[in-house]
Amino acid sequence: MLIHLKNILGPQELSKVQELLVGADYVDGKLSAGRAANQVKSNQELASDDPKIEMLNHIVMGNLVRHKIYQRAALPLKVASPFYACYQQGMYYGEHIDDPVMGTPVAGQKYRSDLALTIFLNQPDEYQGGELSIQTDYGLQLIKYAAGDAVMYPATTRHQVNEVTSGKRLVAVTWVQSMVKDAEQRALLYQLSCAREKLLRKQPTEEHTKQVDLVYVNLVRQWSEL
Repeated sequence: MLIHLKNILGPQELSKVQELLVGADYVDGKLSAGRAANQVKSNQELASDDPKIEMLNHIVMGNLVRHKIYQRAALPLKVASPFYACYQQGMYYGEHIDDPVMGTPVAGQKYRSDLALTIFLNQPDEYQGGELSIQTDYGLQLIKYAAGDAVMYPATTRHQVNEVTSGKRLVAVTWVQSMVKDAEQRALLYQLSCAREKLLRKQPTEEHTKQVDLVYVNLVRQWSEL
């Protein structure tokens, strides 16, 4: 299930993020790649000890975790601190699949990567190429959303970032461990939650609304892993 998350960042928040990224200390993106991905990765990432990361996370992740569609589609249990990536002309990230378990061995800091999420931090007309290419059950999807929007998709899929042929591509990338491990169950719950939200808003006292609400709540209870 591929989800377009609109307006994670508004104009003011986006402007602040872009301001923080100006003159940032970037390092070779290979430093954060696994063995297989290391062979196909060519980008730059904000250094992990850069003091700007705390401010960036406060804005970016603060808005993400409050986003209603993200909450309903991801059913998040854990979410990783993002990488802030920069793709200059000629840079790319070849086809790969994300590591199944990420994080550090420190207690509580390892997580299963159920979902991958890319937040676009500059406008698509500021760079050529650089599409996020995702292999899905419905064919190849090329993603290049407006600044402030995000795409969330299963981390189990093969994907790549096409070569940037001009300009600069700025993104934040993170991963989510969902309360619901099974992707099909998670997709069903998201579809059901969309119907539930509409019914609760328009027909809150109807019996069929109560039935849908009951089924959704108890399926989450049954399928959640906590």
